[in-house]
Amino acid sequence: MAHDDLLKALDARRAEAAAMGGPEKLAARAKRGALNAWQRLEHLVDAGSFAESGLLGQSGVYKADRAATPRDGKITGFARIDGRDVAVCVTDFTVKGASTSATNSKKLAHLRRTSIECGMPFVHVGESTGARLPDAMGSDGMGTQLGNDPAQFRRMRETPWAAAALDTSFGSSAWLCCMADFAVMKKGSIMSVSSPRLVSMAIGEKVDLEELGGWRVHAELTGLIDCFVDSDDEAMAALRRFLSYMPSHNREIPPARPVTPGSGENQEAILEILPEKRTSVYDMRKILALLFDRGSLFELKPRFGKSAVAALASLGGETVGVIANNPQFAGGALTVDAIRKIVDFTVLCDSFNIPMIRFIDTPGFVIGTEAERRGAPGYIMNFMNATCLVTVPSITVLVRKAYGRAYVAMGGGRHNDEMIAWPSAEVSFMDPVFATRIVHGISPGEDGFDAALAEIQKDSEVWDMASIYSVQNVVKPQETRAHLIRMLSVYRRRRSGGIGEHLMRTWPTSQ
Repeated sequence: MAHDDLLKALDARRAEAAAMGGPEKLAARAKRGALNAWQRLEHLVDAGSFAESGLLGQSGVYKADRAATPRDGKITGFARIDGRDVAVCVTDFTVKGASTSATNSKKLAHLRRTSIECGMPFVHVGESTGARLPDAMGSDGMGTQLGNDPAQFRRMRETPWAAAALDTSFGSSAWLCCMADFAVMKKGSIMSVSSPRLVSMAIGEKVDLEELGGWRVHAELTGLIDCFVDSDDEAMAALRRFLSYMPSHNREIPPARPVTPGSGENQEAILEILPEKRTSVYDMRKILALLFDRGSLFELKPRFGKSAVAALASLGGETVGVIANNPQFAGGALTVDAIRKIVDFTVLCDSFNIPMIRFIDTPGFVIGTEAERRGAPGYIMNFMNATCLVTVPSITVLVRKAYGRAYVAMGGGRHNDEMIAWPSAEVSFMDPVFATRIVHGISPGEDGFDAALAEIQKDSEVWDMASIYSVQNVVKPQETRAHLIRMLSVYRRRRSGGIGEHLMRTWPTSQ
C-alpha cells in the first residue's frame, strides 16, 4: 500500500478506537448523567497531557470480536496531574463492560511496570464487570489470562497507587481499589468480588446490591474505601487531591505547597474546644483544623473506626500525616476498626516519607467478648509492630488521657523522635476510676471514692514525667503549631533528608 493509504488506514483505526462503545451507549450514559471514560480522563489529568498507550488494542482471543472491542475496554497511557507524570487507566464500560481480557491485562501490566520503573504514581479509574467470558473459560483461557504476570498482585510501595470505584465495580475494579494506597467510591456504586447475579446463583438466593457492596458497607463496615463522593467529577478531584500530598515515588519527599492564608490564626480557640473536665467529650477534628494549615486536613475513612482520626494535612506548607484519638466517639477508646485504620495509615506515611504527628487522648483499647472474637489481641500486636517500625520523623502530643498499652501503640514513650504534652495530659497504666476501684475496693458514689480518685489522678499528672525527661516538653495548646513546625524541621534532617527505610513496604494494603 502507498504511504497515503497506510496513513488513512491508521486514521480510520484511530477513529474507530475513539468511538468507544458507539454513539448509542455513550448517549445512554449521558442521559443518566454519568461521564464516559474519556470524560473521566479529562476531569482527572492536566489538559493536553495524555499520551495514550495501546489505542489500537483489541480482543486477542476471538478475532470476530475485534471490531466490537475498541481499546479492548481500557484507556491506558501516561499523563500529568498538577504537572507531575502519572500512569493512568480509565476503564470503558461501553466496551464489553470493561471486562478483563488478555489484551487489556497486558496494557495494565505495562502501565504498572512502567510506573514503578520510572517513579510515577499509578491511577486506576474503575467500572467493570469482571473477567470476560468465554475468554477466560477452560484450561486455555486460564492458561492465557490468569497467573502469567507474577507481579500482578505484588505491592512494594515504590510509587503511590490511587483508585476509584464508580457505578458497577466488580472484579479488577475491586482488586485495584483494595491494592491501592487510596480509594474513592461514588455513592450509589457497587464494589464487590462478583456481580449480584453471579453471587445469587452461587448461594441460591437473591442478593441486594447495597448489602453486597454498597458505599455504606465499605464506609462503615469493611474500611476498604477511603473517601466517598456524590459524582464522577468529585471522584476525580479526590484522586487529584490525594496525589497532591504524595511524592511521585518513595525516594523523594512529598511536594511542598504554599501556606494557606489565615493558617495558624486564633490558636487560643483550641482552649475553647478542649474541655476542662477529663471525662467530657469533644471533636478532636476541630482542634486539628486549627493546628494545621487552613483547609488542608484531608481525612481518610471518616466513617470507619470513628474513635480514631487518620488524615493527611499541611503544616507550614509541608505534608504531614495526622493520627489522633477522637473522644467524640466511644470516648476515644480504640476499637479493632480504629486500629486497622491507624495501622493502614501508618504504613502509608512511612512508605512515602510523610512525617507523622500523633495526638493521644484515649482511655485504652476496647475490650470484651466481641473484641476478642474479632481478634483484638492480634490487631493490637499489629498496631504495636507498625508503631515500632516507623522510620519517618514523628512527634507525639499527649493531649489528655494516655493509659496503658494504647499509650505505647499511639506513639508514647520512645516510639517517636519527640514527645510533648499539654498541661491537661494524664498518663497512667489504666483509667484512674478503674484503678481506684481495684486499689481501694470502692466504686463511684461510695464513701471515700472521690478522695481516693483525686489522689490517684494526682499521680497521673504530666509533671512527674516531665521532671524525669520522659516527655521532652510541656507546651500550651496554643503554642503547639509553632513548636511542631520547628521540631519537624530538625528531625527531617535525621535520615537522608526525610527519606525513611520503608520497613513496612510489603504490609498488606487491605489488612
